Amino acid sequence: MAIDRQQAFSGTKETPVALRMDEARLADYLAAHIGGFKGPLTARQFKGGQSNPTYLLETPSRRYVLRRKPPGKLLPSAHAVDREYRIIGALFAQGFPVAEPLCYCADESVAGTSFYVMSFADGRVFWEPQMPGSDPAERAAVYDAMNDTIARLHAFDPASIGLADFGKGENYVARQVDRWSKQYRASQTETIEPMERLIEWLPLHLPPSGPVRLVHGDYRIDNLIMAKDEPRVIAVLDWELSTLGDPLADFTYHLMAWDMPQTETAAGTATLAGHDLGALGIPSMMDYVDDYVARTGLDPRPHLNVYLAYNFFRIAAILQGIIGRVRDGTATSEFAPARAELIRPLADKAWAFAREAGAAE
Repeated sequence: MAIDRQQAFSGTKETPVALRMDEARLADYLAAHIGGFKGPLTARQFKGGQSNPTYLLETPSRRYVLRRKPPGKLLPSAHAVDREYRIIGALFAQGFPVAEPLCYCADESVAGTSFYVMSFADGRVFWEPQMPGSDPAERAAVYDAMNDTIARLHAFDPASIGLADFGKGENYVARQVDRWSKQYRASQTETIEPMERLIEWLPLHLPPSGPVRLVHGDYRIDNLIMAKDEPRVIAVLDWELSTLGDPLADFTYHLMAWDMPQTETAAGTATLAGHDLGALGIPSMMDYVDDYVARTGLDPRPHLNVYLAYNFFRIAAILQGIIGRVRDGTATSEFAPARAELIRPLADKAWAFAREAGAAE
């Protein structure tokens, strides 16, 4: 049954018991650490988001957003809210569109796990990449703004904004393939043959390393907040996977929207596949790539199939991690169990791009 992703993922819901916080204790802490904060507060969990539970905090005078690590057993190096807080602070200082970071708390006695609080960016999120309800001119402008924003991110010299040590940088794709292969193995629940082939093939067919830049790691249209009344990005969300690395790997990640396997469930990532992009006003993937190349001088086109094989493999491994958390009882989304069905189609798509890049059966 098809679902309305806009309805399914927009707004908040009552927080599940396992993810609730002591609101009075939290309010006392925030009053001591955020200028002008005055409780009482109420916390409701945002429907969207899979990994780090995210809450809308409402007080009599202002709204805030809190992101925290999930409770329970976690994969190594995952859910790094401290890193999120650091990068949005550095980018906010540069005028890049992120929510204003307000405080970080490593003391797990306050809310159960470490967390940070940022300002509430009041705008629109498009959960469907084809943007139903919009018109062609707005869609074209939103896609251009999305392209311009990631080009701006990739233009920063990390050292010049205090992030020289934010990651290893070099050999990013090789390290990512290794990392997600290991994370996949740690969460594996069944044998999926294309994943086995990709774990073997990808390390031997990596694209050459590009310049080291800031990478978001999960850049896509539904991680952007657009202004309410114009096609302008006011905040890029979900910096959990950000680091230093290959900007072309980062850019090509959100190109998956053009080829994402279709699914009728809320578990899947929405797709542009099967839509008449010209009629919608949305650029073709190659026109969108050309715009990025023109803005940055960085060119993924010679190795595009390898990058797409890598990115589809990576998202399959990330989803397998969510399945592992379902198994371990720490998943934060009601849609998480259905994601198990998506891993095989994503692996098949990754292997299809590997075949385009020359992989043999």
